[in-house]
Amino acid sequence: MDHKLKKLAAYYKPYQGLFWADMFFAMLGATVTLVIPLMVRYITGTVVELPISESAKLILQLGVAMVAMVVLEGFCNFFITYYGHLMGARIERDMRNEIFGHYQKLSFAFYDNQKVGHLLSRITSDLFDITELLHHGPEDVLISTIKLIGAFAILLMINAKLALVAIAIVLVMLVYAVCLNSKMKNAFMENRARIADINSQIEDSLSGIRVVKSFSNEETEMDKFKVGNARFVDSKRRSYKYMAIYHSGMGAFSTLITVGSLVMGAYLMTMDQLTATDLVTFLLYINNFTEPVKKLVNFTEQFQNGYSGYTRFCEVMSIAPDIADKPGAVAMKDVKGDIKFENVTFHYEESKENVLSHVDLEVKPGEYVALVGSSGAGKTTLCSLIPRFYDVSEGSVKLDGKDIRDIQLKNLRQQIGIVQQDVYLFAGTVMENIRYGRPEASDEDVVRAAMAANAHEFIMGLPEGYDTDIGQRGVKLSGGQKQRLSIARVFLKNPPVLIFDEATSALDNESEKIVQGSLETLAKNRTTFVIAHRLSTIRNAQRILVLTEDGIAEEGTHEGLLAKGGIYAGLYQMQF
Repeated sequence: MDHKLKKLAAYYKPYQGLFWADMFFAMLGATVTLVIPLMVRYITGTVVELPISESAKLILQLGVAMVAMVVLEGFCNFFITYYGHLMGARIERDMRNEIFGHYQKLSFAFYDNQKVGHLLSRITSDLFDITELLHHGPEDVLISTIKLIGAFAILLMINAKLALVAIAIVLVMLVYAVCLNSKMKNAFMENRARIADINSQIEDSLSGIRVVKSFSNEETEMDKFKVGNARFVDSKRRSYKYMAIYHSGMGAFSTLITVGSLVMGAYLMTMDQLTATDLVTFLLYINNFTEPVKKLVNFTEQFQNGYSGYTRFCEVMSIAPDIADKPGAVAMKDVKGDIKFENVTFHYEESKENVLSHVDLEVKPGEYVALVGSSGAGKTTLCSLIPRFYDVSEGSVKLDGKDIRDIQLKNLRQQIGIVQQDVYLFAGTVMENIRYGRPEASDEDVVRAAMAANAHEFIMGLPEGYDTDIGQRGVKLSGGQKQRLSIARVFLKNPPVLIFDEATSALDNESEKIVQGSLETLAKNRTTFVIAHRLSTIRNAQRILVLTEDGIAEEGTHEGLLAKGGIYAGLYQMQF
């Protein structure tokens, strides 16, 4: 725990000046609150007894001094609220940059086992809890400690018997607050879980709104939602009940201290052991008692929330990217695109079952190779090993004779263009989406790439041409249009190696012909791997490899494999 707290405290480092200024003004503000009642005591006890000419002047001076102190206290509160929160927000920004940067480094294997919603909450609500703790924690503890110790010391000095009554009630109040606080915390945790459930349900329903409407299941969705929503109200009811008991109890204790002090004070006055002035001062200090108790109890809750948020933050940060640059990895220039698999075996992290076993394969620069085979034979996996989305379990993959693990990851992936069946387009314009292939490209380059991909024509037909907003994930475009934009992206990137992962299998015949044309233009003079379900799209391939669970079972041209009458011929007969 100490090691973690040290790491957490390190986030203050860039903002040390702000932090110490915040602490200084917190201390100053707390001291002012303690001094004002003493001045009141001095006026009511001493100054009013003086001759009128003297006392009037003194009261005026003390009045001005008290107003100045109130202004000072106001400034202190402004400073710690404004600059303290600003410091918190900056630390939150730093941590958010850190975790988002880390997310970018993690490999597919990590994302295979994660829900996006959970990763999102680490970057939003968890970080908010951490920075609330970092900002309010030290400040609250300092203010509360000064006020509590200061008020106790002054009250004991004024009248010990009376102080003991107040202390006794405060101790009971502290126990009450701690007990209820833990119950409140559990209830609030449940609220959070419920709201997360609701959010994921809303996301699910809205993302699938086309399916909902096509089955006219709006009422079913509404019923499902109402159940979740009702559970949320139930958990809220519990937390509000504890909140009500907590606040009403704390209010009652505050009043009880006043009543207790008054009764005891009046009794001591009848015994001539207390003056009216001291009683007034005493009552003015009572607020300085109760407020710090609330703050300290609050702090324990804040600490638990912030610390558990930080633990979750550390969990993610401690996941080392399993695919990273080796020390001494090099960047390659003028890549020809010679790809070689040497005795490659691969299985996913959590399973011992091999997806690929002892695969040997060499593809010469500029060659067009098609991979076919039943689902689950490892076609996509084989291609995912080339850009190192996953690392081989045994053996090696070489680019131009160099093991890809010795090449810088960024540089390796710049040499490879991928066109997938499921095109991901980002919210934004057509221009921004194509430019994703090479962020520094000029507008002319983007248009040239779109022309090469047969996309220029349909883009010019859109309401604002290249500046048309295509909606989240490109919902305003057809499958063929999305696919051509993704091909334009790869044209712009201009890599020596290409991978087409069932790029046309989701399209209708018309779109498929256009897209197929674009793909063949793109493949000219590049090393190309095509994963195909529809065998009609790969008749022109120079080599067709048939993958099974046991590796590459057959290899040859379309005609050669048909003549052989093996697995490929069987697959072909099934399709036609």
